[in-house]
Order: sequence, then structure tokens, then C-alpha cells
Amino acid sequence: MSTVKDRSYRAAAHSAMVALGQLLTLLASGAPAEQFTRPSGDDASTAPLPPEERSLLEDATRIALDIRRTLDQHRRREAELAALFDTAGDLAALRDLDAVLRAIVHRARTLLGTDAAYLTLNDPVAHDTYMRVTDGSVSARFQQLRLGMGEGLGGLVAQTARPYTSADYRTDSRFKHTRAIDEAVLEEGLRGILGVPLRVGTRVIGVLFAADRTTRDFPPDAIALLTSLADHAAVAIDGARMLEETRSALVDLNAANERARAHSTALRRAADAHDRLTDLVLRGATVNDLVREIAALLGGGIALHDPDGTELARAGTDPLLPSPRDITASRTGGRAVPVDGAWVCAVLAGPELLGSITLTGRADLADADRRLFERAALVAALLLLLRRTVAEAEDRVRGELLDDLLTSHRPGGRHDSESLALRARRLGVNLSRPHAVLALDTDGEPRSHLSAEAVRGARALGGLAGVHNGHIVLLVPSTDPGALAAALAEDLGKAAGAPVTVGAAGPATGPDQLPGAYTEAGRCLNALHALGRTGDGSDLAGLGFLGVLLGDRADLDGFVRRYLGPVLAYDQQRGTELVRTLDAYYAQGASLSRAKDALHVHVNTVVQRLDRVAQLLGADWNDPTSALELQLALRLHRLSSREDHSPPGGHRPIPPAD
Repeated sequence: MSTVKDRSYRAAAHSAMVALGQLLTLLASGAPAEQFTRPSGDDASTAPLPPEERSLLEDATRIALDIRRTLDQHRRREAELAALFDTAGDLAALRDLDAVLRAIVHRARTLLGTDAAYLTLNDPVAHDTYMRVTDGSVSARFQQLRLGMGEGLGGLVAQTARPYTSADYRTDSRFKHTRAIDEAVLEEGLRGILGVPLRVGTRVIGVLFAADRTTRDFPPDAIALLTSLADHAAVAIDGARMLEETRSALVDLNAANERARAHSTALRRAADAHDRLTDLVLRGATVNDLVREIAALLGGGIALHDPDGTELARAGTDPLLPSPRDITASRTGGRAVPVDGAWVCAVLAGPELLGSITLTGRADLADADRRLFERAALVAALLLLLRRTVAEAEDRVRGELLDDLLTSHRPGGRHDSESLALRARRLGVNLSRPHAVLALDTDGEPRSHLSAEAVRGARALGGLAGVHNGHIVLLVPSTDPGALAAALAEDLGKAAGAPVTVGAAGPATGPDQLPGAYTEAGRCLNALHALGRTGDGSDLAGLGFLGVLLGDRADLDGFVRRYLGPVLAYDQQRGTELVRTLDAYYAQGASLSRAKDALHVHVNTVVQRLDRVAQLLGADWNDPTSALELQLALRLHRLSSREDHSPPGGHRPIPPAD
């Protein structure tokens, strides 16, 4: 009996040892947990163990399962740590912020095995956190979501800097639900959500999420794993952001250096150009020289105008006229202004407008070239001021000469004829040529402006101009003072914008004749006003019989030729008696019937002869003023005819008294 028991005991012990060996083998091979529930195999079923041994075997199985679970946890933790190390290495190698964020989200989804992962970054200005990167997301609304601080699971994580998890967010009442968040989560189909903060020190910069589209409890290990990834990610994000900011700062610094270098180059170029232009002016260059140099510097066309729009110089462009509105805009702003593909800049000396300068062919003018153009306007102002100063000095000299020429001269004195003629020649005025003296005035225009226009006109005609005894006076070469006076009255009147009256005398040759000519021009000017011809220009001969009466040197033959010349020439060429008919007509009180009796001709003959006179003298020949001058001319003609045919020793005119 004992022998049987011993044999049974030994069999049971053997079976227990086999089962324990199987458990160790299963542990060593990493077998699945379900295999640990039957560790004894077939032998165990054929050799049942006593209760004590079986209880011992069950305890050993439980211990083996616990060991297996521990080993699984260690293996999983080891894999997670390896993944974290790999992630840290990968993140450290990345320099682009977007690439870093995409890598973080992808690793989070991979490590936790979730359907989606995403990351939000905090916006300190808007005081919320916004969706930055997603992985596994299919909803556009979800990808553009913004969460206010404390709103939803993510807003609460961003606000509290603590991780939160929800097995089913849709039904979880612990969180503050908003319509925007709930609609986006529903559209994405998410249920289980885990969110952990991204922290740099004590500062939360965002939230990292892992989420499933089914309900899911995230155990502490998953929370710890995602938190560890978030810590690495936060450092990587902050590093990438700092690197990006450094790069941006370097780019900005390089750009600033380039701008400073370009500005320095532009300033140096502008200073060199200013020195060149200023040196050009100081060496006595003309406005044409200056304009050509500016055009070469800027690579365009240049036109320089005075304040009235008169062109002073031009180079590389067609004639143009700047608009007063554009000049005013430049003058007001103190800068060049673009106008229809060109640039206009006012030429100023303080508040005074000296003119304008226009640049063509450079519609795309850069700031540096625009400043150079404005510097050129300053140099042009300098040149115009120098020109004006020189011109004013010359005008004073020319005015003093004119004043001396119009004053009576004493032989051998400071103002004798020879010294005056010499002074005039030095100024380019040849007094041996016939000259006209013209006196002018106006009521509407400021006297200074009219005087400047008169000086400009005298220069153009090769003469002198100035103020003498209260009159603006011109002395210019001319053999027809009357025509010149009429032309000047018209031209100066247009320039002044007001009527200008011009009285003329001459032609006078040599300094000795000029004082008398000036006196005669003054009488003519007064006569023009007295006759209501303000705004007109003439000499005494052009005033008719009144000119004959006013003139000291009455040109009777000239008066007769002016009013009867065409009729006298017609009679001489054809042997007619038009002059005799006119004389008889006026002698008979302008009566045709009495005139035909005096002439012993038919009345039709008288009419035909007078029609011919009208053709020769004009339709207004018989107007009261013209008739009076015609009658005076006829009488002077009769007088001169008697003198020409008087016998020797006959009557001669009495010479004027000294």
C-alpha cells in the first residue's frame, strides 16, 4: 500500500516540476497570457496533483502572470523611452518650425496608436489657443478651430497647465462646451481625447492632443507618455521658434545693412553730384551747361523754366510747359512730384519761386535719384540767383548810362558825348546807329514787374532800359519809332496783363540828340493819354496834326506824305487831279454841287474822283478826324508847293527864334 502511495507522490511531484518548468519556459519565450492558464499540458491531466500541490501550482501561475505583466510593462516602457529618445533626436535635427510641429504630432499619433493627433498654440494677443497642426484629421472646420481659455478640454489644459482626458468628450459634462467646439469635434467624429500642456518653464505655449473616434480610457502610462513627448516637443518648438526669430532678425539685419549701404552710396553719389553741379555754377556755367549736366547725371531729359513758364534751357527732351498746379504742389510739399510719366520740382530760394525744372524719360525714378533731382533744383536756384544778381548789377550800370544819356550834356564834362558813346560801346550799344526813345507807363501792373519786362525787352532788342524822371524809358535801335511803340504796347500789355501806353520819339543818332528825343517821347505819352489812347503806342507823327503841333522838330513833309502820299503818287503817275478835287471839295464846304462848279466838271466826275480817293486812303477818309487831318495836309501841301515855285528873292519862312 505504501509502495503505491510513494509511487503516486513521486508522479505528482514530477508533474508539478514539469508544470513549473513550463511556466518558466513560457516566461522566457514571452508566450501569450492565455497559455499560462494550462501550464501542465497533457501530463497534468493524466496525473492529478494533490490539493496542496495544485494550490501551489496556481500560485506559481499567478506569480508568473504578474512577472509577465511586469516584463511587458518594462518592454513597453523601454520601447516608449526609445521612441522618445528617437523623437528627441529627430526634433533636435529639425530647424524649421513647421517641420518640428508636424513631426511632434505624427509621433504622438504613432506612440499612442490613436486615430488622430493635433497641436494648438497659445495666442497671447487674442488670449486663446488655435489649431496649428493636425495628423489624421479630415474636417476643415476642426483644422481651423480656436479655443478660448477654459473652453472645452483643450482650453482648460491651456488655462490650467494640467493634462486632462475624457473617454467620451461629447457626453463629458466636466468641460465647458461651446457650439463651435462641439460642432467641430462632431464633424471630426472624435470621442476619446487626451490633452497635455506644452510647457517651457512655467509658461504654457500650447496643447498636444491624442484622440480616437471611439470611446477610450487613456491610462496613466499613456498620459505620462504623451506628457513626456509634450515636454520634448515644447523644448523643440521653443528652440525652433528662437532659431526662426534669430534667422528673421539676421535677415532684417542684413536688409538694414543693405539699406544703410544703399543709402550711404546714394548720399555719396548725391554729394558728388552736388559738388559737380555747384562747381559748374561757380566756374561761370550757363543754364544750358547746367541743364546738360543734370540730364547726363539722371539719364533723362531736363527742361528749366522761369516763373512765367518761359523756357530758359532744355536738354534731351521736346519743348514742354509745366502746369502751374504741379509747380504749386511741388512748392507746397517741398519735393518733386510725378506728373504723367515726368517729374516736376519747383526751383525755390526760400519762399520765392525762381522757376521750375522738369525731368522726362524717368517715370520709375527711385528715391535716391529723386533726391538727386531735388538737389539739382537747389543748384539751379543758386545759378538763377547768381544770374539775377549779375543782371541786377548790369541793369544798374545800364540804368545809370541811360540816365546820363537822357540828361543834357556839357562838352568836356563827365557826361560829354564822347565819354557817353564810349561807355555805351562797352555795354554793346552803338549810338552812331539810329535809336528810338520810348517812354511808357501803366495803371494796373506793379511798376517793378513792368520795369523788369521792359529791361527784358530792351535786352532782346540790343538796347537799354531804366527809370528816368519817373518814367520807364527804353533806348533801342530803330528807324521806325511809331511801329516799335505800337508793338511794345501790345507785347508788354500781354505780359503785364494790363494796358501799357508807349510814347516814342526818334530816330535819334548820337548822344546829343537823345535828351530832346526823350522830351518828345514824354509829350507823346501825355498826348496818347489825353486822346484816350491809353494802352496804345505811337510817335508824334502817328498822332496826326496834334503831333505836328506838339513836335519841336515838325516834319511837315512827312505829315503830308502820311495822309496824302497815296493820292499824290496817283496824280503823279496818271496825270489826274485828285488832290485838286479834294481841295475844292473841302473848300466848298464838302458840297458836291459847288465843287463841280469850282472845277468846271460834271458832278459825276467829282463823285468818281472821290471814290478813287476812298480806294486810296480807306473808307474812313471823310470821318471828322481824318477829314481835319486831310485838310491840314492839303494846306501844308499848297504851302510847300508855293515855296518850291516862288521866284528867287521871294518870300521865305521865318526861322524860329533861338
